[in-house]
Amino acid sequence: MSATANYPLARLRFWDTTVGKKAVMAVTGFILFGFVVGHLAGNLQIYEPPEKINHYSEMLRSVPSLLWSARITLLASVCLHIWASFALWRLQCAARPIPYAKKANLHSTYASRTMMWSGPIILAFVIYHLLNFTFGTVHPGGPFDVHNVYNNVVTGFQFWPSSVFYIIAMIMLCYHLYHGLWSMFQSLGFSHPVYTPWIQRLAKVVAILVAAAYISIPVAVLAGFLKPV
Repeated sequence: MSATANYPLARLRFWDTTVGKKAVMAVTGFILFGFVVGHLAGNLQIYEPPEKINHYSEMLRSVPSLLWSARITLLASVCLHIWASFALWRLQCAARPIPYAKKANLHSTYASRTMMWSGPIILAFVIYHLLNFTFGTVHPGGPFDVHNVYNNVVTGFQFWPSSVFYIIAMIMLCYHLYHGLWSMFQSLGFSHPVYTPWIQRLAKVVAILVAAAYISIPVAVLAGFLKPV
């Protein structure tokens, strides 16, 4: 009776704790990181002949059940990630209702201090990015053709304000990934003075490489290396 009856309550208390919320942040962050890397692999096909990325897009649309399962999983992960982040911020504020007279930031990085506003910038970008390249409802670069992803990407980035917004968002993603990746290991209990610095260095390298690869696409379009066909 007691063990069975108390199980849901114990589980509820876990989600209500700081550790529980950090675990949600870590798991959903890992799912979102997997999507970022997978999406990048698909995007980099823009450097191959146009048929390659167009065929890749058609292949994804040909399996709607898989596509929508991925979208629902990503949406749930984003919502839980935002909820956990906001809940942790509220707990932090409640723990210190009176702010520091002088905040020194001696033990925090710039990436960690920008997590609360880099996240909303990335979210705003994702919404615009979907409207621009997935649904085509906001595509200032010209006509949107659902069957010609290559031209959609190139003409979309030829509109330089979109490219600038994209580059800024990817820089924010770099900071977000850097802090999120190494803190994810800490949240899951993988923390040690010997290998934690190496995890931080690896997280920095991965974040920079991912952001640079994404940024290379609008830069290549603006430089004229990628042109519509």
